[in-house]
Amino acid sequence: MSPRQITVLGECVADAFTEPASVPHELALRVLPGGGPANTAVALARLGTPARFLARLSGDVFGRLFRAHLEASGVDLSYAVAAAEPSTLAVAELDAEGRAAFSFHAQATADWQWTSAELVGVDLADTACVHTGSLALVKEPGAAVLEDFLAAAAPRATISIDPNVRPLLVHPDVYRARLAHWCALADVLRLSEDDLELLLPGTPPEQACDIWHAAGARLVVITRGADGALASLDGERVQVPAVSTSVADTVGAGDSFTAGLLHHLGARGLLGGRLTELRLDDVEEACRFGTRVAALTCSVAGPNPPWQSQLTQLATADRAWGASISLNRTSRPSR
Repeated sequence: MSPRQITVLGECVADAFTEPASVPHELALRVLPGGGPANTAVALARLGTPARFLARLSGDVFGRLFRAHLEASGVDLSYAVAAAEPSTLAVAELDAEGRAAFSFHAQATADWQWTSAELVGVDLADTACVHTGSLALVKEPGAAVLEDFLAAAAPRATISIDPNVRPLLVHPDVYRARLAHWCALADVLRLSEDDLELLLPGTPPEQACDIWHAAGARLVVITRGADGALASLDGERVQVPAVSTSVADTVGAGDSFTAGLLHHLGARGLLGGRLTELRLDDVEEACRFGTRVAALTCSVAGPNPPWQSQLTQLATADRAWGASISLNRTSRPSR
């Protein structure tokens, strides 16, 4: 079954990674196209799901980079807005484990200036799922416009939200104040264990899932880095281990996991409504697929999710390795 379209709504961010410069007392920056929603749209398209991205793309040097990157990955930009404002810039510094700490340059940039008129004409007839989250859902003046769009889309599409809390730019209290409302809109809530600690400090993941179920979200998935993921469907839970990989950095891993999760569900015809046909086995399979996509993203620098062909090659190699191990075991001479 071919997956139906997923529409992603949110920001693009220029991720500038610090690097040593050849001249003393200078710092070089390597700029890659990023931003949580943009990363998710790219990953979906590369996996084979028709992905449409609703974004406000600046005409500046970063905006041109975003547009080229998205189009090269097969993302539909037919409803993207040509914005007059500048692009958002995030400077990332990686720690020893490849985790990024960001400082944002986001005042009055293109991503947050949504108006109702820019979204009112979007046709969702072919859309099975609308995914959003991150800063575009909390940064004014556009945040309220996005919430209204989700409410209008909910009767005809599955709604997926990733809060992706950025405490240096928006205080976690802003997310906390809106989270119950998002759960009332959302069918899928995906967040990281870092998000959990910022939103509900000291709360066990299982208890957090129940809180968000009570607020309306049917499927809650908490990704836990090297510890895999916890998924909860109406209170039924499953733990999925992470896939072992050599980590270049973890930038975009959560976005890739979300894309893998939604792609897998969509390819099986499980998106498009309130997830009434979804079973815990389906969730487990989708999460396992998501961890594979995330692992491949971690194995390369920056938010660079894999193509479907890379996953196919990996699966083929895994099967060949498994068959070789099995053959060696069965052909070993008895003592």
